[in-house]
Amino acid sequence: MTTTDRTTDGTSVGAAAAAGQYLIGGELPVHRMGFGAMRLPSAHWDGPAHDPDRGIAVLRRAVELGVNHIDTAAFYFYEDIAANDLIRKALHPYPDDLVIATKVGPGRFPDGSWMNPADPAELRAAVHRNLRELGRDHLDLVYLRFLRTDGPGEDRFATLAALREEGLIRHLGVSSATPGQFAEAQEIAPVAAVQNRYSPLTREHAELVDLCAARDIAYVPYFPFGGAGAPDLSALRRVADRHGATPAQVTLAWLLAVSPTTLAIPGTSSPAHLEENVAAAALRLGAEDLADLAELAGPV
Repeated sequence: MTTTDRTTDGTSVGAAAAAGQYLIGGELPVHRMGFGAMRLPSAHWDGPAHDPDRGIAVLRRAVELGVNHIDTAAFYFYEDIAANDLIRKALHPYPDDLVIATKVGPGRFPDGSWMNPADPAELRAAVHRNLRELGRDHLDLVYLRFLRTDGPGEDRFATLAALREEGLIRHLGVSSATPGQFAEAQEIAPVAAVQNRYSPLTREHAELVDLCAARDIAYVPYFPFGGAGAPDLSALRRVADRHGATPAQVTLAWLLAVSPTTLAIPGTSSPAHLEENVAAAALRLGAEDLADLAELAGPV
């Protein structure tokens, strides 16, 4: 299915639905094939800029294809093009079943350089900024995004937990978190999702993936292709050829196969690439495929 229909309760069905459904926090349904908005303003932090009209078209097509989980952040911008602005222009008023996840923690200066990690007051301001930019009265899922220089989350995650109690945030997550930061956050408030790097080539968080599966916590891998597209490796090509698929589609199918709680959020500014990514929701890998792809893993 390449177009979207609507069920009697108004929820979407489409190509993205082929990956199955997951309940974030045990109650917020999303299709396991979603969309990441980071690439909409630009392919890289330092440009060049992408066409904002094409970004709007990609977002609208993603929803037509049944995507109902979009991942964004206020720091996804290049010059005057911002992912949050494109999402609002493309999709507001939002479909009832659309879940928008965002991240707070770091900020970026207008020149694109990173600020220091946000303190509690700055986190509150960042949440309100996302609310304004997205045109929402609450945020479905907010991650505390750690940087490599960050220590424990401490009062920063507690700040987000307080905003959750105030009704401005529905569910909380952590991003780029160490196991210790994840455990600390869990002591403060329920963690509904973890967004860390993970791919067939980058599996250092394999234990955290398994832990999230055991606790029914969403694991949302970013940079599923290592940040630069699916690698051209023999095992990946072998599986792709077996299924008449592309290496990128096999990579996404692998992410969905390794755990029942993984959610894919591949990003693109290309309509054709979007169609290819979402089509991977229907790709099912067998034992032989997974054994072949195990060859790609380095030490974990």
